[in-house]
Formats: sequence, structure tokens, C-alpha cells
Amino acid sequence: MTSSPPSVSEAPHPFDRLHPEIRRWIREEGWDELRAIQDQGIRAILDDKRDLVIAAATAAGKTEAAFLPLLTQAADRTRTGVALLYVSPLKALINDQYRRLAILGERLDLPVVRWHGDAPASAKRAVLRDPRGLVLITPESIEALFLRRTEEVARLFGALDAIVIDELHAFLQGARGLHLASLLRRIDRLGLTRPRRIGLSATLGDFSAAEAWVSAGATHGGSGLVMADQDQPELKLQVRGYIEPPDDDGPDDVESDGGESALSRVADHLFANLRGSNNLVFAGSRRTVEALADRLRRRSEHANVPEEFFPHHGSLSTDLRETLEQRLKAGTLPTTAVATTTLELGIDLGSVKSVAQVGAPRSLASLRQRLGRSGRRAGTPAILRIYIREKYLAADCDPLDRLRLDTVRAVAAVRLLVAKFIEPPAPEPSLPTVALHQLLSTVVQQGGSRADRLYRDLCADGPFGLLSKAEFAGMLKAAASPENGLLEQCPEGLIMLGPRGELLVNGRDFYAVFDSDEEWRLITGGRALGTIPIVNALGIGSLVGFAGRRWRVVGVDDRAKVLDVVPHPSGKLPKFDRLSAEPVHDRLAAEMFAVLSDGNIPRYLDRQASALLGEGREAFRALGLASSRFLSVESDVHLLSWRGTAVNSILAVLVTAAGLECDAHDVGVTVTGASAAEVRALLMHISKCPPLDELASFVKSLRIAKFDKFLPDALLAAYWARRNEPFMPLVSATIQDLLNSG
Repeated sequence: MTSSPPSVSEAPHPFDRLHPEIRRWIREEGWDELRAIQDQGIRAILDDKRDLVIAAATAAGKTEAAFLPLLTQAADRTRTGVALLYVSPLKALINDQYRRLAILGERLDLPVVRWHGDAPASAKRAVLRDPRGLVLITPESIEALFLRRTEEVARLFGALDAIVIDELHAFLQGARGLHLASLLRRIDRLGLTRPRRIGLSATLGDFSAAEAWVSAGATHGGSGLVMADQDQPELKLQVRGYIEPPDDDGPDDVESDGGESALSRVADHLFANLRGSNNLVFAGSRRTVEALADRLRRRSEHANVPEEFFPHHGSLSTDLRETLEQRLKAGTLPTTAVATTTLELGIDLGSVKSVAQVGAPRSLASLRQRLGRSGRRAGTPAILRIYIREKYLAADCDPLDRLRLDTVRAVAAVRLLVAKFIEPPAPEPSLPTVALHQLLSTVVQQGGSRADRLYRDLCADGPFGLLSKAEFAGMLKAAASPENGLLEQCPEGLIMLGPRGELLVNGRDFYAVFDSDEEWRLITGGRALGTIPIVNALGIGSLVGFAGRRWRVVGVDDRAKVLDVVPHPSGKLPKFDRLSAEPVHDRLAAEMFAVLSDGNIPRYLDRQASALLGEGREAFRALGLASSRFLSVESDVHLLSWRGTAVNSILAVLVTAAGLECDAHDVGVTVTGASAAEVRALLMHISKCPPLDELASFVKSLRIAKFDKFLPDALLAAYWARRNEPFMPLVSATIQDLLNSG
């Protein structure tokens, strides 16, 4: 690489401002020039002290944009202590970045240390003896340091120059995002100055939200944004439709592969089109991943060809997952990974030819992140295949099934993908549970603390500001209750861990704030029916669909995640996919209405998918749903709100609290045992929505996060009302739309 000497009026070229060893490494790597994002990142980091968000496509050079200038600064540093902290949501991503950064660290005489459960202990011991260089770490390992090495954590992280947060979009919402926000605030308090924060992401919809998250706790002038305008690769897209056999209503199964099921025909197409190259197939649940991978394995055996298709999900051993990841990255053997969400984030998997998804997308953020895996080489297109499985429609099926909503959602998602829409962060339901987790951890770190200091550190100056002093006091009281025993108070007023608190904090699963098992068990008459994800609020009298029929909720054990249900005598349950813990955004639901309302047939649909979309539109017109939001079917009334999960969930609570039984789904609410006139009268009655704090007392499924079982009902109810308050204007508007429809 060469650069012209600057004129008097010009600033030095970014390349010339890097450390000589870094410049030498760049030349040896054969780079012709810095990429645009790297040029901008070097300038922004070396010229400014503000926090920074670096946004660019996958494999655009974000890591180097941050670390080339940061390592340049760290090389001349004289202070003791770790200089740079890199935080990733995945151990595999840490391992991948380590391989990229360790060479630079060696040239600069800066240790680069991986810090997670599977990383070598010798390097950790060395950096504890002589804290300097760069540490790559997960949030859970930061938590472990605060708990297990409270005397050493300040020596490690008390003089940081910067913290780099990779896959920033993964932390903008969710329990792990709140957890990391709290940990970063605690790191801020270890030293005299707050280290700058630099967030990296390829999937951001709301840049202002990302900048606000990164700059939380900053005393300087906010944050900056570096974003590279980069030509997107050509997109080759196909949506393929399949219809299940008439009697196939069961879950995906490894054992059954008769060739007639939609999943077996999907396997046929994948086997015929993906062999010989590297690909990713996202199949949703672990059960579907295993069933699909098994079908592909059988086809390889039957054709007497080498195995190329392998499952990848969280229940597999670390060795199996990493072996598959390394095989993909090496690129020497054709490999297709069939995964849940485990390969969604930015582990470098090398050149992936195509991405496939089984099932219509529910999240545009996830879809965009997955698609970013393909088309990363210059001149190669990104290839996306979406496989839709629709149910067979019997003559007496529910008219709602005739809308073919899964196919419609796939088309709507592609439209929003082209429009570059990504869901903004939503209010986080796990905030109270993460606050309790961090309360216990902070008590350990501080060796005991007073209530006023804990509130100030966690809430007033921390990420849990939505909790009032009274609610925080209620949390302390509940944690110290005899049945919980997490905390106790000394006569001097110091709050310490109680016996049960010590057991909880000393357990290895305490480091993580998320609970891997989020499904509820259904019990009827003492007999187990199975497990389902629950995303909507439930009360006594709510309806849930399972195994092709409806069940009425007669009891809710919020702590044990158990629903006691009885069969409901209503008509047939609509067959479109309702069992998902992934919410649908308002914009996606509204786009589904738009897809049904127009007549355009996208060219990316195969013949079967085109026919399914045509069926849905024909039913939409025949049922008069362009003007009416009511669809009466025997004893059911479908209220089609064309809103997302949040609005429909609140609407269902309102209807159930008013005395009717109902079930929320992707595009509305289904009321049973009432006529359209009765439902309309009820909507008029609830059109002036009661205060949410009154409605919250009706909700029985408030304990949705890992440590909610230790929290008081009043706090959970108050927080449910508070996080849903922003949706109330939409709920009111939706009720008026329903009443005004034909």
C-alpha cells in the first residue's frame, strides 16, 4: 500500500496514522487499500474521544475499523491494566476474532487473551499477574469475574481505554442486553474515567437507539456514527410452497420420512440443490432441525454419496458444533449446516453460497442477519430460499386458514426486507429479573451494601431506571422474605446475602440471566399434554391452541410454568402456525394486509407458492375482509386487527377480562362462544380502555424470566403495565378500527 504525502492543508492519510507494525502487517496481507468503513473508523477513533457505533455489512471490515486504531493507541500506552475489552455474545465468535487479532497483538507485544469457560487457563493467569493488552470476553464471564475475583477485577478493568461490543444489535434488547448494560456501568465505576464504548453491527434499524445504548452513562457529548454505504450484492430469491398431506397435523419427527410430508419434500429439494457447496439452512426449532438433518442424511446414504448435511443447535456438544463451524470455514469439503438460531450471529464461516429458511420469517432483523451470510465475495449474489409449509384444507376448514397466512407473511417479509425495515427495540419484559440478578451480584462485589447505594448504582445511575424506589424496596423485601431467603440485613443496615442467596449465586448457572427453557407445560386432568411457547399474556379463561384443538385455561402456576387446561367445545382450531415465542411486529402484520389487498404476483414465488398466495387473496376478497375486520365462523368470531403481537396480546386481555373467552394470534384475536353482535357490543364497552394497572391484576402469566419467581406480584404487575403503556394508543385505535369496519 502507498499513500501520497499530505499537503499543508490536508490531514494525514488514515493508513499513515497507524502503528508501523500494523502498517507492515497490512502490506504483508496484500491489501490494496483500506476499505471505506476502515478509513472512516480510523479517523473517528483517532480524532475523537466520543463513543462510536460502526455499522456496515457482514464481512465489510468492521473489526479492523475499530481495532487498527485502538491497537495503535494501546501500543504506546504506559498505564497498567488491560487496555481494551472486546465483548461478544458468543464464545465461538470470540475464538474467531482471537485468531484474527492475536497476530497483531504479538507484533505489538500486547497479549490477546480469550476469557470464557472453554479458553486456556494459562493465558488468564498470565493477564491476572500482569494485566495489559486485549481481553475478549462474554457477558457471563464478566459476571463471573465480578463474583469470583472481586479483589482483582479493578486491577484488570479499572484503566480500560475502550470497550468494543460486537454484534451490538443482539444487545439492544433482551435479557442479555440489559445484563451487559449493567455490567458495563459497573466497569465504569472501577476506574477514575469511563472507558469509551464502540459498538459494531451489521443489522441496525434504529441508529439513534443504538447510539443511545452505547453512550449510556457518558458525561461527554453523546456518540458518533460511522456507516459505510456499500453496494449490496445481487439477491437471488425463491419462495417455495408445500402442502402437507391431509392427515398430517403432528410435529416434525425424525422417525417418519415417508416422502409425502412437506418436510420430506423440502429435504428432497435441499438435497438436489445444495450438495457440492457450503450453505446454511435455518429450520426453527431443535426438533425440526434434527428431523430435517436426519432426512438429508438418509438421502446421502441412499445415494451412496458423502455426508454433507449436519445439525447445529444449542443442545449439541461444543465439540460437535465447533467441528462443523471449522469445516464450513475451511471450505475444503462441501458442507451444509441445518441450524436453529445458533449460526445467525457473525461467526466467520467463510464463503457461504446460499441461505435457506424453513418457515415464513417472523423477524426482519433475523432475516437480514441470516441473509448477510451469503453473497460476501465480490461479484457473487446472495441466495435466499424460503420454504413454506401450509396445511391441507378440508372442506369444513376454518375460513381463516383459507387466507394462507404463512405464505402471505413470507411475501410481506420479503417486501420489508427490500424496504430495509428492521424492528426497533421493544420494552424488555425481563427487566425486573435482571435487576434482581444484578442486585445479588452487586451485593457480593461490594461485600454488602446499603439499600440507598444499591438503588443509586442499579437504578438511578444504571439501566434499571424504570423501577421506582418503592418498587425497588419491594424487591428487597421479597428477596429477604423467609420463603426466598436471598438477602438478609445486619443490625447496622448493611444488606448481605442470605443462605439461599449464597447457594444461588454460587451455582454455575447464575452467571447467565436467560433461561434456556421458556416453554410451558400443559396439564389436563393430571395428564401431561406437552409443552408450548407462550408469548401472549394469559389469565383464567384464556384459550390456547394445542394438538389441533382449543383448551381453556383454568389454572396458572406462574412459578412452575404450568397451565392447567380443560378441553373447549368450540369449533375447529385454525391450522396456521400459532406456536411461536417470536413476536410479530406491527409493520409486518400491516404488510400482510397489504399483500392480501393487492394483485401483484411476485416472480420469486414458485408455482405452488403462487397458487397458495392466489388462494389466500381469493378468500380475502370472498370473505369481504378488505372492509370488514369481523369474520364469524360457527361459534367463533375472528377479530382481524392486522396488528402485531404486543397489541393483540393486550386486546385479548381486555376481551377476557370483560368476560369472553379468546385467543390472540399473529393478525388478531379469536373470540369463542359469542356472536358478532355480542363481540361488537363488548368492544364498545371496552373502547375506553381501563387503566393498565387494573388490567395487570388479571394477567396470570407474569413470571416469564429466570428469577421472576423471587419477585413480588405487585412489582411484576406494575412493570407489565408500564412496559405496555406505549402500546395503549394503538390498542384504542385498533378497537375503533374494528368498530368502524363493516
